Amino acid sequence: GGNSMHVRNLRCMHDAPQDVLVETYPEEEYWQDLLKVTGGLTNESLARLVIRHSSRCRSWMRGHGVHFQPPLSGALHVARTNAFFMGGGKALVNAYYRSADQLGVEIRYDTPVKALELRDGRFIAAITEAGERITAKSCVLACGGFESNLEWQREAWGQNELGEWVAENFLIRGTRFNQGVLLKFMIEAGADSIGDPTQAHCVAIDARAPLYDGGICTRIDCVSLGVVVNRDARRFYDEGEDFWPKRYAIWGRLVAQQPGQTAWSIIDRKAIGRFMPPVFEGTQANTLEELGVKIGLDPAAFMETLSTYNAGCRPGTFDHTTLDDCRTEGVTPAKTHWARAIDAPPFYAYPLKPGITFTYLGMKTDATAAVRFNDVPSSNLFAAGEMVAGNVLGKGYTAGVGMSIGTAFGRIAGVSAAQSAGFRHPTFREELAYAAAN
Repeated sequence: GGNSMHVRNLRCMHDAPQDVLVETYPEEEYWQDLLKVTGGLTNESLARLVIRHSSRCRSWMRGHGVHFQPPLSGALHVARTNAFFMGGGKALVNAYYRSADQLGVEIRYDTPVKALELRDGRFIAAITEAGERITAKSCVLACGGFESNLEWQREAWGQNELGEWVAENFLIRGTRFNQGVLLKFMIEAGADSIGDPTQAHCVAIDARAPLYDGGICTRIDCVSLGVVVNRDARRFYDEGEDFWPKRYAIWGRLVAQQPGQTAWSIIDRKAIGRFMPPVFEGTQANTLEELGVKIGLDPAAFMETLSTYNAGCRPGTFDHTTLDDCRTEGVTPAKTHWARAIDAPPFYAYPLKPGITFTYLGMKTDATAAVRFNDVPSSNLFAAGEMVAGNVLGKGYTAGVGMSIGTAFGRIAGVSAAQSAGFRHPTFREELAYAAAN
């Protein structure tokens, strides 16, 4: 199941309240959210295709045994936009495997594919590491990005101005198996690619997390409730810029740009209970001075940063469910929302490192999910999931959109591949017509 085992929810367009989605989340608002986080680095037609497909995904998923639950309350602000999977990603993947088995799909475990046999942009066969040649009338590539390939990450990110190899401090939130083998093969075979190799769904996670497969529980979700300081005990970004689901995925990259690719999220007692508890406890102290010493930062610099921040907090009405009026003045960088003095012991610090979820370098595609060679679509080779995410995500992320991309393009690629292989069914015509029209 690749990284799907770690997912929790799906961002869904809907024009009326639904069973597990409140109010409405229309197409234009979804598009504006995506436009904001990507900074315009997105293919609008394919992005809107994904958005519209997201309104039709849940009934199809339910038909394959996937169950949904009401979203979690608290700091995530996604009750209106995201549908949560009952049992999380593992239950989702298990449901799909059961459905595939019932349909007679042959699943080959422990069978890595190392190369494809191609002819004039057409798929002929897949070649396994054991040397087996598997032929088919069509093929869908859904083998992820290269996030697990630390050597490729190191090459892409290079060294910073301090001479540090940035990627050497990365942790991989998901599977260890997404090494980018077929992604690299396809690029070298002349397939059209899209995306910056340094762009990724990159989250600030607990620095004590394992190298691979830490998943959602390693995320630190208290950033917007306090301040974040780097190795020099300095703040470096607005912790309250926007709601956390729209900003959590920028913090991994921000931490990657700091000395040592390390930072600390600092909160006090007032923040406890307002965010999803992480798997590891924070470092705790009864004074800020003691906390700075415990986490190994320069005490004077740490106290200067916290004192300046505390003095800059202006009175307001704190409300973590809205973009409230609690802000700083005379502080750089400013904190524009949820700024409250960190003054209620005990105090807590959580160490942060960049956590890579998936990379955005992938195959350039179109509304049929076809792989392209010199801008000509293949007639029988298609791509889905992380391998096409870069068409929609040039940079940035918003919660649940990865599953929207994966589910939409997975269905489109499957229908296109079946059609290419000669299967005819009214559902196929309906799905292809919908994709073409949207």
